[in-house]
Amino acid sequence: MGTVYRLSLRQLTGKWRIAIMTVLAALPVIIAAIMLGAREAPSLEEFESGVMGAMLLGSITPLVVLAIAAAAFANEIEDRTLANLVLSPLRRWEIAIPKLLATITIAAPFIAASAFATSYIAYLGDWRAVFAVTLSSIVGVALYSAAFVFLGLITTYAIGIGLLYIVVWEGFFSGFVAGARLLSIQHYAIALMHGIDPRRFAFDNHLGFLAVSIVALVVFAGFAWLSVRRLKTMDVP
Repeated sequence: MGTVYRLSLRQLTGKWRIAIMTVLAALPVIIAAIMLGAREAPSLEEFESGVMGAMLLGSITPLVVLAIAAAAFANEIEDRTLANLVLSPLRRWEIAIPKLLATITIAAPFIAASAFATSYIAYLGDWRAVFAVTLSSIVGVALYSAAFVFLGLITTYAIGIGLLYIVVWEGFFSGFVAGARLLSIQHYAIALMHGIDPRRFAFDNHLGFLAVSIVALVVFAGFAWLSVRRLKTMDVP
């Protein structure tokens, strides 16, 4: 299991992928700094919905995760090395879980650093708000990772379908259709942010802290289980 994890880390940390993630993670920080210096700074509600929600949690985080997660098994399938893993003494969960953990390990530092810097600038060093934004972003990374690793196992078009999900579901439906929030990873992360610091983030109706914590655990465990099951049932080339 440890070997699969270490190999996955090496496979998923190419120079171009790291460069793209760095640029994406820097965007919310730059925008927060520009907004803070503007004459007419946006309200906290506008900043939360525009930068924290739509940009950081709804766009940057899933894009960074998708770039890694879609390749977690795609490289093995393309190189025809997945058959070797499946035929090894390793159980299926000992293959799927290290891939998922490797994805989280790579993506989380970029998103956590971006969330920390963005919230520190925006909320002028309010540590409770900074903690709420950073932790909820890491949870978002974990949930998107579980979903996109499974997506990479069921289709060779994971990048295209993932982008469609980010733009259409997270970007459009979850923002304008109230019921869609119940199936939106972005809004799970935002609800967690509200639950951790309700004094700062209290502009909209979200799931309560306990409810969203349970839902997040169920979603993460569910996609992880689906990935393991998919490995058990798929025809490996």
